Amino acid sequence: MHCFVKNITLSAEETIIEAARQTARKRKTTLNAEFREWLRRYAVPEEGEEHARRYRRLMQLLVGVSSGRVFSRDEMNER
Repeated sequence: MHCFVKNITLSAEETIIEAARQTARKRKTTLNAEFREWLRRYAVPEEGEEHARRYRRLMQLLVGVSSGRVFSRDEMNER
């Protein structure tokens, strides 16, 4: 599968753009790379988001469920 890259033009206040570039530099990346990643996440929701929703749903179902036993800190940390 071939991915073709297209350029897009955006506009924003100069101070915001410069602040974003500084943040990208601190992260050792570029504003362009950061935007591409943001755009990918925006366009294609992460599987992780679906997993998180399913986890929250499961936790709601398990509210009030008890194992009948309380483990001590030492028991929980045993390996």
